[in-house]
Amino acid sequence: MDRAGKKELIDTLRVSLEGTGTIVVAHYAGMTVAQMNDFRGRVKAAGGSVKVTKNRLAKLSLKDTNAAGIIDLFKGPTLVAYSQDPVAAASAAVKYSKVNDKLVILGGTMGTTVLDPQAVKALAELPSLDELRARLAGLLNAPATKIARILMEPGAQLARVVQAKAAKTDAA
Repeated sequence: MDRAGKKELIDTLRVSLEGTGTIVVAHYAGMTVAQMNDFRGRVKAAGGSVKVTKNRLAKLSLKDTNAAGIIDLFKGPTLVAYSQDPVAAASAAVKYSKVNDKLVILGGTMGTTVLDPQAVKALAELPSLDELRARLAGLLNAPATKIARILMEPGAQLARVVQAKAAKTDAA
C-alpha cells in the first residue's frame, strides 16, 4: 500500500472510531476465516462493526483521540470491534469469546474511559439501550394502568351488584 492509501485508511479508521460508544480490542490468533466471518456477523447483528488493520495504522488512527489510552493494546494479531451503542460491541465480543477461546479480549474504551478485560465483560452484562428504554416505558406505564383500574373498579362493582340483584329477581 502506498503512502496516500495508508493516510486515507488512517483517516477513515479515525472517523469510524471517533463516533462510537465503545471500542473493544481483541486478539484473534488461530481463528479460521469461517470463525472470523461468524464473529463479524454477530457483531453486525448487534449493531456494530469489526475492523482488522495493521497495528501501526490503528495506533496512528487513535493518536490524539479520546481512545488514545488503548494504543498499547495493539500488539500481535488484533482486531477492533466497535458500536454506537455502548453495550453492543462489548456484548457480542464477550459472548463470542465464551464460544471460541481463540478470541481473547484485551480491553477497550468507552468514551475517554479505558477498560480492562474485566470491565469489558462487566459492560457486556449490562442491558442494551433498547432494553433499558423498554424497562423505563414499562415502569412509567404501570402507574397509569393501576390508576385506570382503580378508577374503573367502583363502576365494575356497581355493575356486579346490579347483575346479582337482577339474577336474584329472575330466580325468584
